[in-house]
Amino acid sequence: MDRIAPGGPPPQPWRQRLHRVIWQSDTAAGRLFDQLVVAAILVSVGVVLLDSVYGWHQRWREVFMGTEWFFTLLFTAEYLARLASVDRPLRYALSFFGIVDLLAVLPTYLALFEPELHALIDVRILRLLRIFRILRLTAYVAEYQVMGEALWASRRKILVFLAAVLMIDLVMGTVMYVVEGPENGFDDIPTSVYWAITAMTTVGFGDITPKTDLGRFIASAMMLVGWGTLAVPTGIVTAEMTVRRHTRPPLGARSCGQCGATGYGPEARYCQQCGAGLPAGGPPA
Repeated sequence: MDRIAPGGPPPQPWRQRLHRVIWQSDTAAGRLFDQLVVAAILVSVGVVLLDSVYGWHQRWREVFMGTEWFFTLLFTAEYLARLASVDRPLRYALSFFGIVDLLAVLPTYLALFEPELHALIDVRILRLLRIFRILRLTAYVAEYQVMGEALWASRRKILVFLAAVLMIDLVMGTVMYVVEGPENGFDDIPTSVYWAITAMTTVGFGDITPKTDLGRFIASAMMLVGWGTLAVPTGIVTAEMTVRRHTRPPLGARSCGQCGATGYGPEARYCQQCGAGLPAGGPPA
């Protein structure tokens, strides 16, 4: 799966070669690079999870620390290589995956200064930030990108749906405040709205429950309505995902090494965006 680099390839030949390895997966070197990065991400996250177990942390402290520094230096080198492989490094650094890549290595370096500087944040919280490494996997799986595009395309519909649900909760919470009142736990309208949200989402913590027959009838109706509304955002996103899947370029399609445009089949010879020649050969098997 090819990924479009922020800003396209740089002019220097060595940086262009680095760009092809890091950002394009239609070569053997690019596929091997992706596989190694994914494996490193999974192993490093596994190390963080194991290090959170108190007994193992006490027994294998030095091993975990050495392993963590190995992965930190490895991801730091990769981060610098990504900055060098694009002609607009700042654009990559400020992108979503650029920030995630930085968060993957920054906590280890910050932990060096925390004991001496008595920072407000505990070192264990910094260690938890390393879990952001798992988000980097979304750059290597096409289905993640399809889902992300579908969520972004559905944002207006989902916001309208959430606004409608919020209005229903506000109205029904106010009604329950009038019906039940403070004597039954509905002390004020915000508390009643909180109850309405838990009832609408069918969570039902049970800390506030209606006591009157009318209140129980309203609660039952809200649970049934909430059970039905849960399918609405799922249907919206699923419809968008279906559209994206049918309009998305086929997996393995070639991309332009000059501007990053993708989706070209084996018969294409020149990029429609910039006119540059496309790499010879079809998509990998």
